[in-house]
Amino acid sequence: MSDHAIDITADICPFTFVKTKLLVERMRVGETALVRLKGPEPLKNVPRSLIEHGHAVISLEREEGEGPEGVHRLILRKMT
Repeated sequence: MSDHAIDITADICPFTFVKTKLLVERMRVGETALVRLKGPEPLKNVPRSLIEHGHAVISLEREEGEGPEGVHRLILRKMT
């Protein structure tokens, strides 16, 4: 279970990372968040950007659907 959650499945880049970043900024170091995302760009860019900003991607798993167009669950931990 995560401390926070956000669903960005209806959003497009760059708003997917912007919304995720705003959530992370409200979190405390060590807290976790569940991010539901969909589409090839968010699936590639959101985890990469989180890591570049010093946070940890704990897991990234398919929730439903096939390939990058399916809905995925990303669990992150705020590190800094």
